Amino acid sequence: MTVEEAGDDHTKDGTVDLQGNPVRRSIRGRWKACSFLVVYEAFERMAYYGISSNLVIYMTTKLHQGTVKSANNVTNWVGTVFLTPILGAYVADAHLGRYRTFVISSTIYFLGMLVLTLSVSIPGIKPPECSMANAEDCEQTSILQLAVFFGALYTLAIGTGGTKANISTIGADQFDETDPKEKIQKMSFFNWWMFSIFFGTLFANTVLVYVQDNVGWGWGYGIPTLGLAISIFVFLLGTPFYRHKLPTGSPFMKMTRVIVASFRKANAPMARSLTQFHELPSMEYERKGTFPIQPTKSLSQLCCRFLDRASLKTGITDQWNLCTITEVEETKQMLNMLPAMFATFVPSATVAQVSTLFVKQGTTLNARIAGNFSIPPASLTAFVTVSILVSIVLYDRVFVKVTRKFTGNPRGITLLQRMGVGMIFHILLMTVACFTERYRLKVAADHGLVHQKGVKLPLSIFVLLPQFMLMGIADAFLEVAKLDFFYDQAPECMKSLGASYSLTSLGIGNFLSSFLLSTVSKITKKRGRGWILNNLNESRLDYYYLFFALLNFVNFLFFLVAVKFYVYRAEVTRPVDVKEEEANVMGVEENE
Repeated sequence: MTVEEAGDDHTKDGTVDLQGNPVRRSIRGRWKACSFLVVYEAFERMAYYGISSNLVIYMTTKLHQGTVKSANNVTNWVGTVFLTPILGAYVADAHLGRYRTFVISSTIYFLGMLVLTLSVSIPGIKPPECSMANAEDCEQTSILQLAVFFGALYTLAIGTGGTKANISTIGADQFDETDPKEKIQKMSFFNWWMFSIFFGTLFANTVLVYVQDNVGWGWGYGIPTLGLAISIFVFLLGTPFYRHKLPTGSPFMKMTRVIVASFRKANAPMARSLTQFHELPSMEYERKGTFPIQPTKSLSQLCCRFLDRASLKTGITDQWNLCTITEVEETKQMLNMLPAMFATFVPSATVAQVSTLFVKQGTTLNARIAGNFSIPPASLTAFVTVSILVSIVLYDRVFVKVTRKFTGNPRGITLLQRMGVGMIFHILLMTVACFTERYRLKVAADHGLVHQKGVKLPLSIFVLLPQFMLMGIADAFLEVAKLDFFYDQAPECMKSLGASYSLTSLGIGNFLSSFLLSTVSKITKKRGRGWILNNLNESRLDYYYLFFALLNFVNFLFFLVAVKFYVYRAEVTRPVDVKEEEANVMGVEENE
């Protein structure tokens, strides 16, 4: 019997309205509220990818930037987009709450999009036109034009920090997990959430990219700006139906207190009995709907003993000298995931190649399909989206059921094993990209087009399709598992921080891509034939892709070592046998 059937219509998970009053489940939350959020996400993803998917082409053709500079500008901006959610999560958790942080951030986001659209539309602000094959021969973009364009881009990035960090958790807040019916509905919400992301991304990578290449950049950026305005309007329409959770303090501050308290008691004699460590009464946790965590040894023995000092009783009771055992264990759990996060930086740098060098390769190939219709090079990224969607369905419906019979694991394979398979696909796709690029260079040489700029090779753009499709398969394993792993393994009160690990991985991966591209370009130019030049027919991108394949292989070995001794949080902190519970659920699904 649910709490609603028992006659109590109020939520039990601490959710309130904007005034801080308890809310009734029949009036607020559930799908009545989430329908607005799903529509928002579809339009917002269309807006974001409408800018990012084709950005390297704009920087090359309109800002007249070279291959390395344009690619680095894109990856630096994308890296910023994925790192700012850390700030957004902090502001929401420690100060303003998720809803108010989101509304303020979405306003900043829209202003950035609006100025960006104006910067590509208004004469004097937009860059001068140029028909030269060599971008270096074009009139240079003025400092004012660059300042307006990049100022708008990074204003947009700041705005996404507050929206990206909070919108999915606002959705999760609409379901009370103490109610069995709402707990099931929450799972369905995330399925529709992913579908809305795929729909918005696919529209951007096909329709918007075509408009930008064939109609104009003003329309190409104006449509996603309008889409963002619609998404914000839809979100605000749902305000009367949302449930809210009050700010509970920043997890960064809690972890900092544990570390500071450990250092302050570094010389204190270590106790052996649990009674000499601080912990709150179990009733305190029950009142909050949580539970205490027992001491574990999931990190190295030295690190465990050091962090345990934070909860050691020494007579000083202020919060910067004494933490609870649970706070110490939560900090351990977040630190325990760091090696796995470090191992995702190189694959994230590989992902950055899709919207930069992969797209640049497409500009050298024959993109004509039928008659005068040509596929924009950036539209090939749509095949990544389609590949992810198909791969996820096949993974859930086929792969999991088959592997479950051999492993006995309800998930088929563990989350870390799934991430490892994704890393293997990253090695494979960069190897395929290397041989594809080598073939493209051979065609250029055979037809005497190596030193010709702006001339399309007699080779179909779809020769690049395998590397785009393989990237989708790799993402279906690695990126999906990464999201699931960092969220699932984070302590209950640090889920937002756990989710930010995945975004941080993508952010640092993009900055790593910029660093590698610049470094390799400079070194190879000094030693002779540069690997990455403005004329890709004179470059040796095949060597660069082979370098990435080897780098991914070395990173995979590091990943195997880093996760060898990892202990899953569910096995040591939850008060129920999670694996047995999931197996029972899977058994019911199979019988149905």
